[in-house]
Amino acid sequence: MGCEREVAEAAEGDSEELKRDSIMRLSWALVHSKQPEDVQRGIAMLEASLANRSSPLQQREKIYLLAVGYYRSGEYSRSRQLVDQCLEIVPDWRQALVLKKTLEDRIARDGVIGIGITATAVGLIAGGIAAAFARKK
Repeated sequence: MGCEREVAEAAEGDSEELKRDSIMRLSWALVHSKQPEDVQRGIAMLEASLANRSSPLQQREKIYLLAVGYYRSGEYSRSRQLVDQCLEIVPDWRQALVLKKTLEDRIARDGVIGIGITATAVGLIAGGIAAAFARKK
C-alpha cells in the first residue's frame, strides 16, 4: 500500500507535520477499505493518534474517520456517539450529517429486521405449540 510506504518514509524524516499527514492518509485509506482487518487497523491507529496533540481541525477529522470506521465495522452505536461529537464541534458539517442520517437509517432498518425475526420466531413457536395440542386431541 502506497500510504504505508509514505508513513515509513515520513517516520525517517524530521517533519512532524509530514508524519501526521501521512498517518491521516493511511488511516483514511484503512477505514475505507473493504477488508475488515484493515478497518480495524485504521480504528486502532486513529484511537492511538487521538491522544497526540493536534489542531482542532485534525481532531475533528480523526473523530469523523473513527465514526466511519466503526460504522463500517458494524458498531453503529459507537459510530453514532462519535458523529454526535463531531456535530457538537461543527453542527453544520455536511459529511457528519450525511453519516448520521445513514446511521439512523441503518439502525432503523436493522431494528425492523430484528422485530421481524422475533415475530417470525414467536409465530413459529406458537404454531408448533398449537400443532402439538391439536395432535393430542
